[in-house]
Amino acid sequence: MAATAKLARQIGALATRGGWYGPHMAAASRAIAERLPLVDLVLEIRDARIPLSSEYEQLRNYPSSSRRIIVMNKMDLANRSQIKEWKRYFEQQNCISYGVNSHNKENIKELLNFLLARVRELKRTNDFNYTAVIMLIGIPNVGKSALANSLHQIGRISAAEKGKLKHAIVSPNPGETKDISSLKIGSHPNVYVLDTPGVLPPKILDTEIYSKLALTGSIRDCLVGEREIAQYFLALLNSSDEYKKWAKLSMNVNDRTFLDLKVEGLSSCELDKKQKRQYPTDHTQLERI
Repeated sequence: MAATAKLARQIGALATRGGWYGPHMAAASRAIAERLPLVDLVLEIRDARIPLSSEYEQLRNYPSSSRRIIVMNKMDLANRSQIKEWKRYFEQQNCISYGVNSHNKENIKELLNFLLARVRELKRTNDFNYTAVIMLIGIPNVGKSALANSLHQIGRISAAEKGKLKHAIVSPNPGETKDISSLKIGSHPNVYVLDTPGVLPPKILDTEIYSKLALTGSIRDCLVGEREIAQYFLALLNSSDEYKKWAKLSMNVNDRTFLDLKVEGLSSCELDKKQKRQYPTDHTQLERI
């Protein structure tokens, strides 16, 4: 843990350089603040792997109410059992929370039905000719645009609406969304989501938070260094309970690979491909209650 803390401090020292908070982020922050009081629902999108560190700072003093929902996205990359613990935690804080995988259709359908029910409950009317607006906000690279696209696609299909689908820009790099865009996700009532640019605070004083944001892609690698990020990830992995499982898996894979190579005579290129297929996707949980 000492090595992990040391690496976190080294990465955190780079935070004083800044570089992530440019004019476009300042403008986006003002635009979001202006629209915030006008929308019907606010969805604060967070990374399910780091649900505290990925908090949207502008909402820190926003009152907890039925109009605000914390959505933990990228649930497929997080520890499922801990998602339940986080939901209980947010419930204790009087916050409504929801876990979602923006690439899972069934999961998106459930979220869409949940949101439409919340909208109807807030409006409290039998007249469905009104329009409701839901704003998605959060820090960069938590999956706001991917979630907006999925809700738009499923919502249009469910409503049997025709016409060309719109698409918000989706990128693995933070900071690609520059403007606020609107996508329809429901009819009768008409419900729209506003996809907004990701916004970070001008300064991040907590080195641990900065390190986690860098590791999960909310801050560009070039501002930290790929080597430093890789070292920090390995330090976290080695200090976790998952290390022994990975070490055992690696040993088994190496044993099988040796036998396969001996029997089949695989080339080095084919061997690399075989190893990639054998290794599972990393689902390391970065933050714990």
